[in-house]
Amino acid sequence: MTTAEEDALIDAEFNDLLRGYLNSNHRKKVEIIEHAFRFARKAHRGVRRRSGEPYILHPIAVAKIVSREIGLGSTSICAALLHDVVEDTDYTVEDIEGQFGTKIARIVDGLTKISGGIFGDRASMQAENFRKLLLTMSEDIRVVLIKMADRLHNMRTLGSMAPNKQYKIAGETLYIYAPLAHRLGLFAIKTELEDLSFRYEHPAEYERISALIRHSEERRTSVYNDFSAPIKESLERMGLKFTAQSRLKSVYSIWRKMETKHVPFEEVYDLYAMRIIFDCDDPAAEKAVCWQIYTAITDLYRLHPDRTRDWISAPKANGYQALHLTVMGPDGNWIEVQIRSRRMDEIAEKGFAAHWKYKIGDNSDEESELNVWLRTIKDILDDPNPNAIDFLDTLKLNLFASEIVVFTPKGELVTLPAGATVLDMAYSLHSQLGDKCIAGKVNHKLVPLSHKLSSGDQVEVLTSQNQVPKPEWLEFLATAKARTRLRAALRRIQQPDIDRGREMVADYLREREVEPTNEVITKMMAYFHVTTREDLYLRLGRGDITLEGYIVRRDNDKGILRKILSLGRRKSADKSDSGSAPTVAPVPSGINTKAPYCLHCGDDGQNFIFSDCCRPIPGDDVMGFINDLGQVEVHSLTCPRAQVLKATYGNRLLSTTWEVISQKFQIGMLIRGIDRHGILTELTALISTQLGIDIRALHIEADNEVFECRLEVKVEDRGVADQLMVKLRKIKGVESVVRI
Repeated sequence: MTTAEEDALIDAEFNDLLRGYLNSNHRKKVEIIEHAFRFARKAHRGVRRRSGEPYILHPIAVAKIVSREIGLGSTSICAALLHDVVEDTDYTVEDIEGQFGTKIARIVDGLTKISGGIFGDRASMQAENFRKLLLTMSEDIRVVLIKMADRLHNMRTLGSMAPNKQYKIAGETLYIYAPLAHRLGLFAIKTELEDLSFRYEHPAEYERISALIRHSEERRTSVYNDFSAPIKESLERMGLKFTAQSRLKSVYSIWRKMETKHVPFEEVYDLYAMRIIFDCDDPAAEKAVCWQIYTAITDLYRLHPDRTRDWISAPKANGYQALHLTVMGPDGNWIEVQIRSRRMDEIAEKGFAAHWKYKIGDNSDEESELNVWLRTIKDILDDPNPNAIDFLDTLKLNLFASEIVVFTPKGELVTLPAGATVLDMAYSLHSQLGDKCIAGKVNHKLVPLSHKLSSGDQVEVLTSQNQVPKPEWLEFLATAKARTRLRAALRRIQQPDIDRGREMVADYLREREVEPTNEVITKMMAYFHVTTREDLYLRLGRGDITLEGYIVRRDNDKGILRKILSLGRRKSADKSDSGSAPTVAPVPSGINTKAPYCLHCGDDGQNFIFSDCCRPIPGDDVMGFINDLGQVEVHSLTCPRAQVLKATYGNRLLSTTWEVISQKFQIGMLIRGIDRHGILTELTALISTQLGIDIRALHIEADNEVFECRLEVKVEDRGVADQLMVKLRKIKGVESVVRI
């Protein structure tokens, strides 16, 4: 493009942003938006994105998402236009404040603090950056909403990035941003973030499922029309103004269901749901209208008794309200119907956060569920030194969780994540209650601390002054708030032993002239199989483990400890380390992390190692990770460990390609089906005789008419494994075959 053509494109995009803003219900503060655009355009002049387009198009696109897809007003649009100015140019926050005022400057400052992705190069930095994100979020929710828009546009334009960067950005998007969008009620954005991440992590699977969706569209449309026609007629007779539409499951949701339920695409029956959105001017009458529509539908179709969800009486913590029911469709499959008012639909699509505080006024006494969640976040942040990965994982746990609603004996509502226990309830009420809790009464029946609660339970917490917190409680706590409060209580009790253990490690390393670096301590933790420094110090302080036994045992076989110690060895001009064992190899400078890494395994050796956590084989979708020894570890992209690596060590990730590998690999399979005489003979004959595949282990057992067979075989690659599974499924009686 010529400069004139680029300027015309920029003007057209900005005018499109303005048109959308003028069509919204916000006050029309056009002048300040135009001022912000001119300021940002001047600041970014001459700068281009990796794709080659002028950089200013990115802030304009983020502002469009903020305005149209989240529903925010002029303050947020200006902050979106200016969000990269302080980070990428010579302008300061003070310059922004002088031009646009304190409010916009504070939001831009918050966005600058958490810029460049949540994650740094090390886990401790990630936790710190994530804390900054949440702290700014608790001051002004618009910071995190604009950050969401920024991430969404980056995901939409991810194709211009290097493959290893795509893995990193897609990984952290799935790990943090998508669940955070869900927790804030940004369902449309959450779905798109998941689909885009899936598209870059599993491109072949994404295309395959997308093609299957396209091919089944005509049949789905026909079934939906047959199902919806009687419902529409009934609602029209009732005199309701409504919109009825079919809502298709996202590609990522379909794939997750196929993976978790081990079913093919054809057996994912809830591919779509029907959504009914009705007009109602009186918010107080919405609940009654929802139940009238419910009655009309259940008069036409058979109701599934266990799949009715009333999110109207007890809204989700992110503000979501709707009535869900599942009925039997004309084709014999279950179909979900979602009933909501126009107001509920707007909150569901754009997020409760967008309507919170800024539309009801700063002085309103109305307590938002979002405020409750933000206080929970502050509880986590008050913990002085949580392990970084633990911090992310506990937070992720709460972001992903679906909620249950329970009652105190006085009838007060308490919202908890699904899977929460009596002890979670105690800690949610008060830390002292949790520390002294001995049992609970659920619906007037005595239950232990670990009893899992269900929606609608009435819960009474029983305490004793003689009770003390116990470490084993961590095993059944489901909420981050409870874990944080229990760890704080345990730390108070265990502190003398921790201090003693810390002194023992310091003295021990000082005698051997070793610096107590993070790397040295981490290696010790790995050897003793502990996850935190505090746990290492605690076990040493209590006498559960000894360093003397450790060094003697490892020195005898010239093992890891000598290497560990050499990592922290002080350098001195008059002392040579030539007699010590070699140090752990650094990350090799020869590996180009920006280019695909060819995985080779032949007679001359191999240039990678397989991870034990997921057992990938050639042909699987995998990624490389450069470990502390400088080796390339290969992980399946669906491996839980890989999810954490993608979200934490972006600079050590590799995109990979398989070369021809002259080796066989052991995999596990689970076969289920209807038992009959001779089926085991057919299975083994197919595997060993017809296909020539070596069986390494086989365990089969039948329960009445159903059998389950666990099988270990050696194959060359995924193609052979897939071919074997296809042929096994064709045996009469076999219902499912999955890799495990």
